[in-house]
Amino acid sequence: MRWFRKDPQPDIWDVADDQPLGDIGAAQKIRDICAAAGSIASEMAAGGGRNAGKKQAAAAERYQAAIKRALETAMTISDEAMRDVSVSQIIRLCVKVNHLKTARVLLRAIHSDKTRAELVAESPGLSAQEAAS
Repeated sequence: MRWFRKDPQPDIWDVADDQPLGDIGAAQKIRDICAAAGSIASEMAAGGGRNAGKKQAAAAERYQAAIKRALETAMTISDEAMRDVSVSQIIRLCVKVNHLKTARVLLRAIHSDKTRAELVAESPGLSAQEAAS
C-alpha cells in the first residue's frame, strides 16, 4: 500500500547548513555524521543477504558522502585541538570500514602527539611501520 510508505529522511550530511557553523557547531556536526555513518559501516561489514551487491554499493556511496562532508566540515574548524579530535573521529570511522590508507593520510593531519599515539594504540595498523611495508 502506497499510503503507508514514508519517504526516506535525508542523511545528516545531505542537509545543507543555512548558517555558518562555529568551531563547536562544526565539531558537533562531525560527531553526528560519524555516528550516523558508523551504522553504515556496520552494514558494510555485515554484508550478505538478498541483493547484497546493490546494498553494499549503496552503503559504500553513502559512506563516501559522509566522509567527504565530515572532512569539509573539519577544514572549517580553526581551533587546533578541536580539529584534532574531530579528525580522530573520522579516522576511527575509516578504520571501522578498513580504509587504512585514508586513515593513515588523515593521521598525518593531527598535530597532537598524544591524540596520534592514542589512535595508533587503538589501531596498530595505522603505525608508520605498517604503512612502509
